Amino acid sequence: MSGKIHLLYHRLPNRLLERDDEVVADLGEVIVAKSRFEGMLAPLRVNGVEVIKNGYRMLYFAFIGENYDILKVYDEKGNFRGLYIDVLAYTRREGNTLEMLDLFLDIFVFPIGEAFLLDEEELEMALNYGLIDRETFDFAYRVARDILEKIKRKEFPPDIVWKYEWRD
Repeated sequence: MSGKIHLLYHRLPNRLLERDDEVVADLGEVIVAKSRFEGMLAPLRVNGVEVIKNGYRMLYFAFIGENYDILKVYDEKGNFRGLYIDVLAYTRREGNTLEMLDLFLDIFVFPIGEAFLLDEEELEMALNYGLIDRETFDFAYRVARDILEKIKRKEFPPDIVWKYEWRD
């Protein structure tokens, strides 16, 4: 299937990223779509390496009913830079609309398989400012730790992620 998917990506307290992305594959429970990074205030650096900046491309995988999404990141030349994983409260789909709620924590996985947990201070601040409760805080860490453990055991990401590449 080609066409567009309407993405509603919520970030507490009240940020909403809304856009229409090109669908690469609609597998029902998994949607593969492509987009570009734009509007970043600064490039993302992980372990001293610049891994994402405006203009970079992403192939993203939304898993309906799961608590994460996966972005395959490519630079302007199409070189694979790594996987960016958002920890989510939910991933829902209604027709051609995808809706996700971000839980602050992210994981970046370099092509060699080295993984880094990101944005722990954002999650801590969300708890301290009352944007999330302790239960949500603990849930976000549980999801992130589970993913990190699976990465170590080479059980993550799901195989589907390696079946698709960015194509212009």
